[in-house]
Order: sequence, then structure tokens, then C-alpha cells
Amino acid sequence: MIIFGTKGYVYQLAMLMLLCGQCGNPAAHSLRKRVTKFTLFFVPLFPVSTKYVTQCTFCGAERRVEQEEAERLQAQEGQGGGQGHPAHGQGPGGMPQRQNPYQ
Repeated sequence: MIIFGTKGYVYQLAMLMLLCGQCGNPAAHSLRKRVTKFTLFFVPLFPVSTKYVTQCTFCGAERRVEQEEAERLQAQEGQGGGQGHPAHGQGPGGMPQRQNPYQ
């Protein structure tokens, strides 16, 4: 008897300040990677599918993003959003500008 199937894994890649396309509020969004792996005898062998999603922490709305956009958002988060320098992502009064990937 051979036992096989799939198992899902979720990895949180980053927390981003974005403008939600669903509720319109500027809120933190978690960037997550969902990987489904083929298993044989309960041992994960290789990935079957990979999906990237952002989820609004205010309303809970999820939006699927492509791998390239997820990598770009993760790189922006890794740079610290350019805080502390007016030419990098700061609006009037020194407030950080909000990103809106939903447009």
C-alpha cells in the first residue's frame, strides 16, 4: 500500500503598510507565501504549487499577487521603506507615503 497526498505550508514574508483596496484604510498587510507539496508516506518531496497573497490586518481581505510583485514588495520592506530621508517615500510633513498596489 502506497500512501501519498499533498500538504500546505504558509510562510510569512513581510509586514507592509499599504492602502487596502477593499476597505480603503491604510493598514498593515501581511505578505504570505503558500506552498503545496506532494507527499509520499507523509514525507514532503517537491512543491506542486506556490502562491503569494497579501492580507489586510484591518478588514481581513486577501489579494493574490504575482511572484515578481511579491519580491518587489519584500525588497521595499527590507529597505525600511526609505524612512528618514525625504527623497525616499516621505510625503509632506515627514509622514511616510502609503503604497497602493491595488490600482
